[in-house]
Amino acid sequence: MKEFARALRKNQTDAERLMWNRLRNRQLLNCKFRRQQTIGPYIADFLCLEPKLIIELDGGQHADQQQYDELRSQYLQKMGYRVVRFWNNEVLQELDAVLEAIRLVVVNTPSPAGEGRGEEN
Repeated sequence: MKEFARALRKNQTDAERLMWNRLRNRQLLNCKFRRQQTIGPYIADFLCLEPKLIIELDGGQHADQQQYDELRSQYLQKMGYRVVRFWNNEVLQELDAVLEAIRLVVVNTPSPAGEGRGEEN
């Protein structure tokens, strides 16, 4: 599974490349994101351990695998992660709006102490 994740990192889609350029190096609210991270039997496109957030970018093939995606999301949610999905075309055409939606999720996700993260950047 790790080798497959490594291959995915090397062969990013345009949307994944664009998103990674804006998430890497703690650019969004000082959150540390990882890309193509294995979690159980799945690989998350982008993972932030604090606040346990997974960001998935879906291309056209996902329209045909909605049941698989739902089961996958349910598994990840049972593991304590919040899963947020965006279509590739949203990232490519409305990146600022996608990043704002992610920022709102992070800000409004309770910390382990039960408090919101608040504005950091």
